[in-house]
Parts: sequence; structure tokens; C-alpha cells
Amino acid sequence: MHKYFYESYFVTAIGVILAYLWGEHVLKGSGAICVFIALVLGILEISLSFDNAVVNATKLKKMSEKWRHRFITWGIAIAVFGMRFLFPLLVVSIFAKLNILKVLDVALHNSHLYAYYLQQTHATIVTFGGTFLLMLFLGFFLNPKKEVDWIKPVERFLKKAPESKILDTLITLAVLDAVQMVQPAPLHMSVTISGIAGIVTYLAIDSVSRKLEELEHKYEDYQHEEHVHKSKFLQCSGLISFLYLELIDASFSLDGVLGAFALSHDIIIITIGLAIGAMFVRSLTLMFVEEGTLDQFIYLEHGAHWAIGALAILMFISTIAHVPELVTGLTGVGFIIASLISSIRYKKA
Repeated sequence: MHKYFYESYFVTAIGVILAYLWGEHVLKGSGAICVFIALVLGILEISLSFDNAVVNATKLKKMSEKWRHRFITWGIAIAVFGMRFLFPLLVVSIFAKLNILKVLDVALHNSHLYAYYLQQTHATIVTFGGTFLLMLFLGFFLNPKKEVDWIKPVERFLKKAPESKILDTLITLAVLDAVQMVQPAPLHMSVTISGIAGIVTYLAIDSVSRKLEELEHKYEDYQHEEHVHKSKFLQCSGLISFLYLELIDASFSLDGVLGAFALSHDIIIITIGLAIGAMFVRSLTLMFVEEGTLDQFIYLEHGAHWAIGALAILMFISTIAHVPELVTGLTGVGFIIASLISSIRYKKA
């Protein structure tokens, strides 16, 4: 089992060193405190994203060995510097109408002001993630071809919903309309645009991914001389799946990035801590795939999607009221543990 976590241990060691050096640079004698905060943030990220690892595994197991490796290497760079460092800066820059270099300067030298700006854009940020995750949740449970049911009364009811290719979109739009209505008037437009962007992003990636899967099945009957074309196709398929995974990770990370400011206002320490957690989540994903965990525990994927639905709702609630990170983390872990116990009972039966 440890073989899957060697890279995570390495990232943790580097993170601890950097957190200590940065802490000493900012304030002499605060290095140990910064290390402690970074490690706590790493644990927070793992607890918030454990269900993310399960969902990622369902997609990753269909990818080639090369793209699995890229998910660990390229993916962690995108996850850390893209979503946990650059994305919040970009959002603050857009909605606070500030130059991004100015925002970076504020983040590095006036962390309390940066935290204030980020809090002002909180509703806009989490609405994007909320609509994306809600679409992911509905897409799984509204599928009439889904063969296995965990929470049977509810899941069977959802499968019996009128078959429509846009039902998940209509439901999400209805939820988005309710969310924007309870926001202060100045936020109505930005929240609406952000939510629609989340829906459109999901639909675009999901439709391309489904199309590529259909084409992949057609390629299975091709003759040997066409394998060159198939190889090029699989590269494209791997890229789309990679982007899909990164967007799912991005949606999960939004809550963690915002919640991290409850522990620290230092963007460097937050980035280091979340990077440690993100690396462990990726290692867990790889372990789930190569150990066949999803095949061994039949309801684990269901538990992860229920956790996704709960996280989406909690994100929407957080636009009008504070939701403690402990609640968010325990909710997701609770669904995972419950589905794991049910899977074990199913195997014994």
C-alpha cells in the first residue's frame, strides 16, 4: 500500500520545509506554527476530498497508464498552482475589478485584505462549483441504465424520473434560480453567470467525454492496420478524461480553498497545506484504481456521488450562511463509510 504514497510523502517533506522557511521569513520564530497549520490544512483537504478520490477513480480506471501518470504529475501542478493559488487570485481580480498583479501583491503583503476580497466573492466562487457538482450528482442518479442501487427507495425513484436529456440541467437551473434570489441584489448577476458557467462547463466536458467513449467502442472492431489511428484517438480520449478529472477536482477544491482562510490568511501556507492534501488524494485515487477497490466494494461509487450531492447543497447554503468545514468534511466521509459498510455486508451475503 505504501508504494502509492511515496510521491505524497516526498511532497509533504518539501512542503514542511517550505512552510518552515516561509514562516521564519515572515516572522522570526513562527516556522513551527506554519508547519503545523500546513499539516492541518492538508488533513482538511483530504477529509473534504476523499469522495473526490472515489469519483476520480471511476474515470481514471478507463485511462491508459501514461495518462494516469500525467494525472499525478501534470495534474498536481494544475491542482496546486492553478486552482489553489491562481484561480482565487483571478476571481478576486475580476469581481473586485483589480489588476491581478495588484491582487497578488495584496495576497502576499496584506493577507487580511485579500481574505476580505475573497470573502466578498465567496458566493460567486462556490456557485460555480455547486452547479458543476450538482450536475455530476444528477447525471449519475437520473441515469435509467444504472444497474446497482444503494439507497434503493430513493435511487429507484430517481431512475423512474421522466427520461429527458435536459432534466438534470433544468433541475440545476431551478436550484440556481433559488440561490440567486436569496443573494444581495449586487450579487444576483455574478452568481447567475457563475452558476450557468458551471453548468455549461459540465455539459461541454461530459458530452465530449461520452462521444469519445462511443467512438472508442467502435474502434474495438478495427483491424490491425488502423491501430495508428486508434492510438491518436486514445490520446485525445485521455486528454478529455484528464480535463474532466481536473474540473471535478477544481469544483471540490473551491470549498477547501475558502475554508482554509479560517485557519490562516497566508496564501503561501494555504497553498502548501492544500498541495499536501491534494497529493494524498491523488495517491488514494491511484490506489483505488490499481487495487480494484471500486470492484470490491459495490456501493462505494454510490456513496461518493451522494457525498457530491450533499457537498453541492452545502456550497449553496454557504452563500447565505457559514457552514463549518467540519460539517462538510464529516458529511462526505460519512457517506463513504456508510457505503463501504454496506458493500462489505453485500459481499458477505
